[in-house]
Amino acid sequence: MTWTPQNPFANRSDLPYELPPFAQIRDEHYLPAFYEGCSLQLAEVRNIIEQDTVTFENTIVAMELSGQVLMRMLLVFFNKSSSDTSPELDAIEAEIAPKLAAHTDAIHLNPQLWGRIKDLFERRENLGLDSESAYLLERYYRDFIHAGAHLTEEQREILKGYNERLSTLETEYGQKVLADANDLAIVVDDVAELDGLTDTQIATAAAAAKDRDLEGKWVIPMVNFTGHPLLEALTNRSLRERIMKNSLIKGGRDNDNDVRGIVQEFVSLRAKRAELFGFKSHAEYVISNQTAGTPTNVHSMLRRIAPAAIRNARAEAADIEKAMGDGKVESWDWDFYTEKVRLEKYNVDTSKFKPYFELERVLADGVFFAANKLFGISFKERKDLVAYHRDARVFEVFNEDGSELALFIFDVYARESKRGGAWMNNLVDQNHLFDQKPIIVNNLNVPKPPAGEPTLLTFDETTTLFHEFGHALHGMLSNVTYPRFSGTSTPRDFVEFPSQVNEMWILWPEVVTNYARHFETGEPLPQEWIDNLNATETFNQGHATTSYLQAAILDLAWHELDSNAKVDSVVSFEADAIEAYGLTFAPVPTRYRSTYFTHIFAGGYAAGYYGYIWSEVLDAETVDWFKNNGGLTRKNGQHFRDTLLSRGGTKDAMELFKDFRGSEASIEPLLKRRGLL
Repeated sequence: MTWTPQNPFANRSDLPYELPPFAQIRDEHYLPAFYEGCSLQLAEVRNIIEQDTVTFENTIVAMELSGQVLMRMLLVFFNKSSSDTSPELDAIEAEIAPKLAAHTDAIHLNPQLWGRIKDLFERRENLGLDSESAYLLERYYRDFIHAGAHLTEEQREILKGYNERLSTLETEYGQKVLADANDLAIVVDDVAELDGLTDTQIATAAAAAKDRDLEGKWVIPMVNFTGHPLLEALTNRSLRERIMKNSLIKGGRDNDNDVRGIVQEFVSLRAKRAELFGFKSHAEYVISNQTAGTPTNVHSMLRRIAPAAIRNARAEAADIEKAMGDGKVESWDWDFYTEKVRLEKYNVDTSKFKPYFELERVLADGVFFAANKLFGISFKERKDLVAYHRDARVFEVFNEDGSELALFIFDVYARESKRGGAWMNNLVDQNHLFDQKPIIVNNLNVPKPPAGEPTLLTFDETTTLFHEFGHALHGMLSNVTYPRFSGTSTPRDFVEFPSQVNEMWILWPEVVTNYARHFETGEPLPQEWIDNLNATETFNQGHATTSYLQAAILDLAWHELDSNAKVDSVVSFEADAIEAYGLTFAPVPTRYRSTYFTHIFAGGYAAGYYGYIWSEVLDAETVDWFKNNGGLTRKNGQHFRDTLLSRGGTKDAMELFKDFRGSEASIEPLLKRRGLL
């Protein structure tokens, strides 16, 4: 199909909040909109550089105004390709990925455009700009330098080649990992092997088998991380072992989905690109533009945490082996026996929580309830509005005074066409430049129960729901002028901070008593269970922290290599990197191995996975602040909203934190929370 003015991406949507017209959008609309969008934006850039004078309005603001057709198409396409892909969408993504990289380079590496930005930056003190506009100019200057605008013509041509190839590899990696994860799903022939699972979990496995035309069998799909949520309940040790071992080999087998070669080419090209910029490594290049500043600062924090983490993990393993009675604990035993140890030590059996965590109540009476108490916002489901998939639900969000704030799209269920994990993204960015309100999407991967059955969440899934909604709040409460600064447009090692803060409300007394009720009887979650669970805050944190740190340092190890480094074996490299930190412990494997580490090879977190725990330092400080200032109150929520959440990326991230907190962050609350003091 060729481009026509009737293409759904040609104009701003006339639906509420500019919701994309999903009922009209077809696969054949994407490529024409992509190519037309690129062409239109390049014409807009040409118009900018042809202006005789150089002003903030005709250069920086004009750049913010450019590329709207392309942006509309990309936001919808990448949301769809991650949430509900198909072979057709995979092919489109493979086609546009290198061309999008080339298009971006055509803008960022344009010497005339760079000259205008540089000229404005050098005259910035005399332009009379307000604070947000002044910071926008600074960010454009830094962004263009980070993209290579200052390089020589020869260097820019080399860079374009690197970027185009890297974008192709990223798409290929993500598609291969998803395909291999689907191939590695466990097929169970005898329901007796599923002993320990609930009737709903067994029915879900049967439904997954039916979807694969395996009627009379049961299927356990792989998840994107190491291990599987069902490991804590399955009594069949050999089945647990099969699940764990399959989870560890995703993308690392000798087949068409093997990504080991892609990993090595990735890190080599990224290192070459960093050296082109004058940095020693990709990690140094990336982190120079984050709040951490340097890899040395990151390692300093991680090395402070690592010894206590592995010490605690070994102590936890000893407790598990006592619970086992005999034998040595293996990675596939950990979750199963951890629950037994938790029950023995704290009288907490989290498997019994599920009947109290029914999805609709958790969402409406937990997540939405806490947001209302903090920020005064309210939610109304809009069944008249069509989303991109039949399982995706649309909610309208209102301010306390009844004014319109945002649309929120909630897509909770797993499917083979959805990539693993959980995430937030946006279909429309809040900004005053276009007078646009945000449309925010939350995706989770909760197994869908059979028709008519309630969706009962695990405690971990409930935590994930609160976490991702923290990202959604960051997007929905944005109040900025320019799209460049909207919502979560912050440094990568800061962006997880608001989402982690939102987890604190899960067991907050006023919140948990409102939503945690038995789905059949309506009885509240017993207070004794809540008290006991609160007492386990540091329980199993040795395992959790060690597993996370292994992945974080693996990410850094790959991206601190120089371009001449030779890696003969991905497996050996992983082992050496983890051993160098003293974190080698067989019962606790890394949360992500290189062959399914989509965060860093297909998700924008390269040399940035450390950001979760870096952000948690700020999160722990913030939780203490809320507790010391009265907790779940409108006053506290308004302060958090006004000083930080609404500000997006309009200011240095650590300055925003100080505006909120009134002081610098300290690592001590984090160490206390994780039992690492």
